[in-house]
Amino acid sequence: MRGTITQDVVTDTLVLNPDVELIEEKRIDSEFEATNITALEVYHRESKIQKYINLILKRIIDIIGAIVGIIFLIPLTLIVFLANIISGDFGPLFYSHKRIGKNGKHFKMYKFRSMCIDADVKLKELLENDEEARIEWEKNQKLNNDPRITKMGKILRKTSLDEFPQFINVLKGEMSLVGPRAVVDGEIEKFGIVKEKVLSVKPGITGYWAANGRSDTDYDERVVMESIYVNKFSIIEDIKILLKTVESVVKMKGAV
Repeated sequence: MRGTITQDVVTDTLVLNPDVELIEEKRIDSEFEATNITALEVYHRESKIQKYINLILKRIIDIIGAIVGIIFLIPLTLIVFLANIISGDFGPLFYSHKRIGKNGKHFKMYKFRSMCIDADVKLKELLENDEEARIEWEKNQKLNNDPRITKMGKILRKTSLDEFPQFINVLKGEMSLVGPRAVVDGEIEKFGIVKEKVLSVKPGITGYWAANGRSDTDYDERVVMESIYVNKFSIIEDIKILLKTVESVVKMKGAV
């Protein structure tokens, strides 16, 4: 019939023109590649959208959490102030220190002061005269028996209440409730090849490292934990870390 291509015609065509089959295979391969590329583009687009949604949700949670935290911070500030006066400590109530934030931008991180006024000077003298303390500091950037900590400071650190002023940093958008711990300039180099990855997100009041041992881990373990958080970031993971942090604080496990 006119207008109808029979099987014999197709067979004859392939026999007489073997290149037709190759052209058809190439066409199919090209269509398959195009389909794969399109699917990949859709996947990346959806991933970016999901990431954007997660960041918006994270910021909303941060704002709500910061407001709640600041409400508790107000009476806590009065209690700490009175406790300092009673213990004979008449120094500043708060302490701010320059830390590295997202994308390497510096900011002042707030804490209740838990050390003596001239803490930096005392640390320098201690590290110059005490070899054991210097080795411990270089390894972990902290001292288990830090002579600079005040009487009230020991209580604040043991209960992690010294971190409460950081809710102000969260409200300002400099920090998040959950994220890698904010570090100082001389400390960031310890993160090596994962430095840029860790600095790609906001530092947090708590984080994967803070909720999984804190002072019970060494610095190398901390670096691994901080990079793990960045890799597996999700809102669900943040909620798990917040709940685990509350548990750790209540049990005073690994408090710094």
